[in-house]
Amino acid sequence: MADSFKQLGVSPDIRKGLAELNIKEPTDIQAQVIPVLLQEKIDLIGQAQTGTGKTAAFGVPLLERISSTEEGIQALVLAPTRELCQQIAKQLFKFTKYTEKIFTEAVFGGAKIDVQIDRLKRPTHILVATPGRLVDLLQRKVVKLDTVKTVVLDEADEMLSMGFKKQLDIILERLPEQRNTWLFSATMPPGIKAIIKNYMDPNAAFIRSKGKGSAHTDIRQEHVLCDESEKLNILIHFLKVHKGERGIVFCNTKNATNTLAKQLQARNYPVGLLEGDMKQKERDKMIRAFKNENIEILVATDVVARGIDIHNLAFVVHYEIPMQTEYFIHRSGRTGRGGNKGLSMAFVSAKEKRKYLEIEKETGIKSKKVPYA
Repeated sequence: MADSFKQLGVSPDIRKGLAELNIKEPTDIQAQVIPVLLQEKIDLIGQAQTGTGKTAAFGVPLLERISSTEEGIQALVLAPTRELCQQIAKQLFKFTKYTEKIFTEAVFGGAKIDVQIDRLKRPTHILVATPGRLVDLLQRKVVKLDTVKTVVLDEADEMLSMGFKKQLDIILERLPEQRNTWLFSATMPPGIKAIIKNYMDPNAAFIRSKGKGSAHTDIRQEHVLCDESEKLNILIHFLKVHKGERGIVFCNTKNATNTLAKQLQARNYPVGLLEGDMKQKERDKMIRAFKNENIEILVATDVVARGIDIHNLAFVVHYEIPMQTEYFIHRSGRTGRGGNKGLSMAFVSAKEKRKYLEIEKETGIKSKKVPYA
């Protein structure tokens, strides 16, 4: 396995940009994917979790393919959330600090479409988009995809679980037949297999990042068995132990998230809230406050927390055990990023125990049972 980006075949200018971001040694998914995509123009399926370095894994070879002198959108990256789109576009911009000018635009719901239409009138080599907003732009005939040579589906399983199947079909059918498709997904449910079958080369390369819990080598996995009625007191005890540290507490529903945030705020905890009914401005304000460390704890649902890239999170708490294993994986991947250590703590009630055992088995994690006063 190559231990440097030079060995992987990455150009000096992009390596310089990566080094400035302290990205010096390839992660497992990067070491496997980058040389394959640099050497051949092929379709690729990558199974990897959040926090494993996927953006650089597809972003570096994508940038190496772009011709700064050609007009039109050469690459399309589809992602499930506004936050992830912004994160990808920002990373690609930083990777190209020392290269020829490569222009990236991000379009997503929750922002003024007229402003995005104006920006798309400028030269754009790479378009990063949520499926819903891109379909809106296609219907208005203000974006053309006929020059796209590469399409990336990032967190494809999450795009399906958020109900974007119809939009993905519309977009993929509009793209040129002569293109390469790179699909990245933490899990491979039937819907993903259908996309692979319908829109990708049957000889596509398949790469799986080491360790189902990939991971999760930098994440300490712990759980506490408790009654449902004990969870709030256990969480308060946990937050006292971890005072001064930042983390995200996950619930399964908007109602549970709102209730828990109010309960913690009533006890004077500096808590922020992220849930699906919030207006985009409110969400942005909350994420900014969290990034600026004005609040220590976020209480969130799974979908809105996707794509939030906040370094140095000490922990995540699974206040409720998710029904889908991939949600547990993505939650845990919020911590232990960039070589830092993290803690994934699960509060497991009697009715959730069976599901938690399934998650342990599916992910291969070894979770330590801990007592809480």
